[in-house]
Amino acid sequence: MMDYKKKLEELLLTVIRENGSDLHLGVGRVPVIRVAGELIFLVKHPVFTKEDIIGILNEVLEKTKVDRFMESQEADFSYDFRGEARLRGNAFFQKGLICMVFRLVPKVKTIAELHLPAIIADLARKKQGFFLVVGPVGQGKSTTLSAMVDLINNEKARNIITIEDPIEHIYVPNKSIISQREVGIDTADFHVALKSVFREDVNVIMIGEMRTPETISTAVTAAETGHLVLSTLHTNNASQTIDRIIDSFPGSQQDQIRTQLAASLLGIFSQRLIPRITGGLIPAFELLLNNNAVSNLIREKRTHEIDVVIETGSESGMIDLNHSLMELVRAGEITIENAYQYSLNPKGLERML
Repeated sequence: MMDYKKKLEELLLTVIRENGSDLHLGVGRVPVIRVAGELIFLVKHPVFTKEDIIGILNEVLEKTKVDRFMESQEADFSYDFRGEARLRGNAFFQKGLICMVFRLVPKVKTIAELHLPAIIADLARKKQGFFLVVGPVGQGKSTTLSAMVDLINNEKARNIITIEDPIEHIYVPNKSIISQREVGIDTADFHVALKSVFREDVNVIMIGEMRTPETISTAVTAAETGHLVLSTLHTNNASQTIDRIIDSFPGSQQDQIRTQLAASLLGIFSQRLIPRITGGLIPAFELLLNNNAVSNLIREKRTHEIDVVIETGSESGMIDLNHSLMELVRAGEITIENAYQYSLNPKGLERML
């Protein structure tokens, strides 16, 4: 009989040794890892059976969570690997069979170590406002937020509360108090936890993901009332993010959330992880900073003009994605082909050449 814990740990060690990011397990196939954005099939490993996958599932989930998973057919979880690494995972069904994906959570790094612009540190030092990190899945959004939270923890005496599903990065309190709450263990859901922070003398609120209009509304209210609120959304850029937030509300509430967002928004940071020529990944990014012009565009339903504001706003600290990509090309970090691939406006990028 297979030692499922030992087998899982062997595979996780492979991910770590190869500087990988993800591990894919499923019935009827060999394990697959992702390294520098590319999938690698571990063809020397035997194909997993249904019993193997259930055995590994029982190693990472408590029995009550296994029972809940079998009923809901979806499960998010975190897994501590020997105290050396932390992973977040998802279990799901496909064609009636169980699959799992593990993502290695990088250790908390500084803003400089992540090759992020210094202005992100300035934003982390703000006392209040609403700041979002956006981008597709797997582009380092949570890692960027963790660097911001850790900077606050190391510089300021603040009460920081994180609401996550699941908890990813583990913080060691330094100058701040840090309370990390996991949905499904420490609280019923994001919205319930967020409502309660108003009674917890909080300064900084980090919300793993904005999933519902209720969560967004409460988060914006928190930012309006003197709190720094940090969160993520799965959107491509700043203008799309604002539209997505507003469109998530019924028509009768859209004017109100538009006004609140215009007043409370600090900025929106969109990032992509681009393959480096020397190996590994490096971020390219877009940064929208709220000012009078941006606030007016949000209130007046002219978010389609925000891209132009970003392109022309470099003097005020804004960063255009194409400029970020071109800087990486000129520095010899990425290829021009990858710059075109990750650009949201390739024609605009071509004009910069």
